[in-house]
Formats: sequence, C-alpha cells, structure tokens
Amino acid sequence: MACQTCGDATSPAFNECQRCGTPLGQPAIAPGVPTYRVRSLGTAAGIAVGAASLLYVPSGLFPVLGVRMARAAAERSDRDLLLGAAAAEVLLTLLHVLAILTAAVLVIIWTWRVRKNLEAFPGALPTLSPAWAIAGWLVPFANLVVPARVVANVARDSLWRRTTPALVGLWWTAWLVFSVGDRIVARLEEQRYGRLTEWPRSETEFATYVRFYQDALGPRLIPTVACLVAGASFVVLIRRISAAQESRIAKAAPLWPGHPGGIVAGAPYPPPRSASAYPVDPAGSIPDLPVAPGPASAPPPAPPVVGGTTGA
Repeated sequence: MACQTCGDATSPAFNECQRCGTPLGQPAIAPGVPTYRVRSLGTAAGIAVGAASLLYVPSGLFPVLGVRMARAAAERSDRDLLLGAAAAEVLLTLLHVLAILTAAVLVIIWTWRVRKNLEAFPGALPTLSPAWAIAGWLVPFANLVVPARVVANVARDSLWRRTTPALVGLWWTAWLVFSVGDRIVARLEEQRYGRLTEWPRSETEFATYVRFYQDALGPRLIPTVACLVAGASFVVLIRRISAAQESRIAKAAPLWPGHPGGIVAGAPYPPPRSASAYPVDPAGSIPDLPVAPGPASAPPPAPPVVGGTTGA
C-alpha cells in the first residue's frame, strides 16, 4: 500500500508513513478542512524580505561614505556637507524601514496561512494555535521565541522532517543578532553623535566627525552581516515550505472543476431519464411522447361514408 501523501510504500508494522508521518489509509488533505494557497504570497514575501535585507546594506555601510564627506567638509570648512551626510543617512534608513514594514505584513500573513494549512494535513502535530502565527510577531518578549517555534513546526510538518531543519536555527539566530545588535549600535551612536559640536568651526571640531564615522563602521558590520544571513536563509525557507504545501494541496484538487453533479472524465454517463422524469404541466398531465409504431398497433377506424346503406 502506497502513502497518499509522499507515495512511499507503507508497512502494516507502523501506524503511519515513515517518511511523511501521514497515518495509514489517510489522504494527503483531510476532507472538509479548508486550505490556503501560499505560492504567490510566498513569492511576494520572499521578494520583500530580500529587498529589505539588501536595503539595509547601504545604511549599515554608510560610515564609509560619511568619512569621505566629513573629510571634505573639514578641508572646505563646509558645514553643509555634514548636514548632507546626516540627511542622506536618514533617507537610507527610511527606505529600509518602509521595506521591512512591507515585508513584515506579508510574512505575518504567510506565516498564518502555512500554519493554518497544517490543520488539513493528516499526521501534522502543531504545537501552537494559528493565532500565535500573528501575535507571536507583535507581542513584546514573545516575539523573541514564538515566531521561531511556529516556523519550526511548519517546516517539520511541511518538509517531512522528524527534527527542526538547521536552516530555521540559522535564520532565527541571525535575526536576533541583527534586531538586537542594530538597536544597541543605534543607541550608542546616538549618544556619541550628541556629544559632537553642533556647528563646527575649527579643524579640530570637523575632525571629530571624521572619527565618529570611522568608529561607527566596525560595530555596524555585525548587524549588517546578520541581516544578510537572516534574509537569505528566510527566503529559502519561505520558498521550500510554500512549494511543499502547494504540492500537497494539489493532491486534493478535484479532477474536474465543474459544479457538483457534473460529469468527470472517465466516469460513466447517467442512465436515460424515464417519462416520469419529464416536467409536468400545472394540470398534472405528462406531455405526449413520440411512440414508434409497432406490429401490434391497430389502424384507427374509418369515418362513415355519406349515402351508404347500413347492413347491406
């Protein structure tokens, strides 16, 4: 007997498929349980995550440009260059914030859908309710653990793994390093920037801006690398989980997209209807049906002839 989910041969010695965990005799999708398509949404979420990760790189490596602009400002004693550097960094940060907000919305919806699909997969063992697929990203402190647990559960039951894939651990570790490291670096830089002279006039005061950007480059490298690793690994996870769930859902798709009672390819045609199946008029009579003449039918009587004799 072959498993209806993965197609592997099953053994009566086990109650479930040893590859995908589907109970013996169970279909790939539980009848009557709704499922959600996730391929298109997963593609959109993957693109948004990748764009947000790449847009953080110019912001994270901005001190390289900031050093050059600060040195040019010191040589020309031009404070406008320093203001331009600050404005450029703010603009890059805003672009990254917009990208990560867009990615967050798509990822939350995708996470909820793939978690909800587990309820239609016989053999799946979800540990958290679908509500945590949304609340886990938004509730403080819970967002340090819950999203990883939800995605790990989805990855195990979608990719037919007995243990959590290592890619989930790599993604979440890199994400925590990025999110926590970026906040720490931003707080320290804000304190250091507040100690700079607001309107530098001398060469020494301009030089403090050069040192500020030089010292900022090293700490920013850590969240920048972590952001790229987290983004790349999560995009791979999204693609793999979406493809696996779409493939399983497709096994439960109807053979013919017609209305209930329609003819399915390969199915026998229904028998012809009898006279009782024809519509009845309001008077309750059945309309006349054509009847083929047979050998037992008698001819109709002839009409009387005018002027003939009776009994002749």
